[in-house]
Amino acid sequence: MPERADAISRRAKSSDIKIEKIESEASDYESAPPEYKLLTYPADYTLEVLYGQWKSDAIEIPEFQRQFVWSVTQASKLIESFLVGLPVPAIYLFTEQDSQKSLVIDGQQRLRSVFYFFDGFFGKEVRGKRQTFRLKGLHPKSKWYEKSFEEFPVSDRRKLNNSVLRAFIVQQLAPRDDTSVYHVFERLNTGGTLLTNQEIRNCVISGPFNKLLVSLNELESWRKLLGKPHADSRQRDVELLLRFFAMLDTTTYEKPLKDHLSRYMKRHRHAEAHWLNKQHTLFTKTCERILAELGPKPFHIVAGLRPAVFDCVMAAFANHQDEMPADIGNRYNTLKNNPDFLSLTRNATTDVETVRDRFAMAERELFGG
Repeated sequence: MPERADAISRRAKSSDIKIEKIESEASDYESAPPEYKLLTYPADYTLEVLYGQWKSDAIEIPEFQRQFVWSVTQASKLIESFLVGLPVPAIYLFTEQDSQKSLVIDGQQRLRSVFYFFDGFFGKEVRGKRQTFRLKGLHPKSKWYEKSFEEFPVSDRRKLNNSVLRAFIVQQLAPRDDTSVYHVFERLNTGGTLLTNQEIRNCVISGPFNKLLVSLNELESWRKLLGKPHADSRQRDVELLLRFFAMLDTTTYEKPLKDHLSRYMKRHRHAEAHWLNKQHTLFTKTCERILAELGPKPFHIVAGLRPAVFDCVMAAFANHQDEMPADIGNRYNTLKNNPDFLSLTRNATTDVETVRDRFAMAERELFGG
């Protein structure tokens, strides 16, 4: 397994789902991005302008599990750096083509520190209370020591408002799908905690569809199919959910799989309620039917869940909700022991031809006359 995927695997909790190691799946996980035409240029913003854009939703800081992790001392020293003229690392903003919003892909800790200080409160509300943001960790003789923004002299408030933070603006010119944001985020966030592909999607493609995936991940029937009662700590179960929806129609599939999943999630990011409800019903019924007919953990073939068995069998069941053969259990046992099928689920599993052959075989053997 490639280095990054292996490192992530080692960090998984013992209670997490076990995914069978398949070389083609791991290689796809590590695949290089396609060729993009990007425009990147620097822009210098005053903190007051950035704060105003954030308040008006022109700047979006994606929802992510880490959220704000800086201490009040770290945030205070950043504010002091602006006040005394010390250099501050630049941030990266990705301009979405349709909305023209600026998505923060690197620098959320710096921006939140500034925005919280202007707001006067450190961090989010906890049990109805918010901590007043006073500068901590500064030298006791500093004129800003233990001061909030409102307690600054007017001249110092203006000085902070007019302080400049450099931003690098990234725009994708071609193709027009904004999927490069995933790869830019991945490359800029390689230090510290390695993120799984789905954790990155959760960060840069948040929205109603992502919330649906998280909600469906709690379904009892789904947890039984996975063989684990609790959510995976690295969101690999959520990625399987996304894979189910994205692979229902393989005619649109293009390799690499990880970019296909990202494109699908991006396309349906802000889907309307009626579409989301339809997907909720489809997935729920599919899980319940498979659990009833095949029992728990049906996709664990050798050593853990095999994703290439999961996706094609789930799709076949989803497409035949109302035509279940009486001997579907026997058909599945025959299928998963078929040497040709096993080859299609172990070798080159993300290649376009293999994907289509695998899905066609599952459909034919499970629901053919």
